[in-house]
Amino acid sequence: MNTKERKINYVEWLSPEEMHDMSIQWFSELMFIKDEQLFLNNLIKSYTIQLTDKGVFEKSRELVAELLKAEKEVVSLLKKVQLHSNQLEIMVDDVDQLKMEKAYKATHNDLLLEVNAYGNSYRNIKERMFKLVSKVMKLDKQKRLLN
Repeated sequence: MNTKERKINYVEWLSPEEMHDMSIQWFSELMFIKDEQLFLNNLIKSYTIQLTDKGVFEKSRELVAELLKAEKEVVSLLKKVQLHSNQLEIMVDDVDQLKMEKAYKATHNDLLLEVNAYGNSYRNIKERMFKLVSKVMKLDKQKRLLN
């Protein structure tokens, strides 16, 4: 049995309240990431001159492009999570709509995988960005000490 099948089985057993709580948690985490991206943008602006240095320019250009892509993705994911959360009524309306309930659970599973993958990818970008800015800060400090 592969991972996706196991995740679907797991979601099948979740209560509507648990799915709602997960949606709220996803939304909160994604909003935090969105705020964090503003911080990273400000950090990049603060070190623009140093990041354009020929020794780190290519790497910084790639990371900035990845960060911009991640910023667009988080907005899309936030919309998906909000829509999913708004559709929870399907699960709690006391009307048997088996196909719609099954589709809701499938969507929940897809979002679970998508939010987790996005979080992992974003953490990787953030870690690389911090390493690059740290490197630039150290180089800048060394240059000032030599002068």
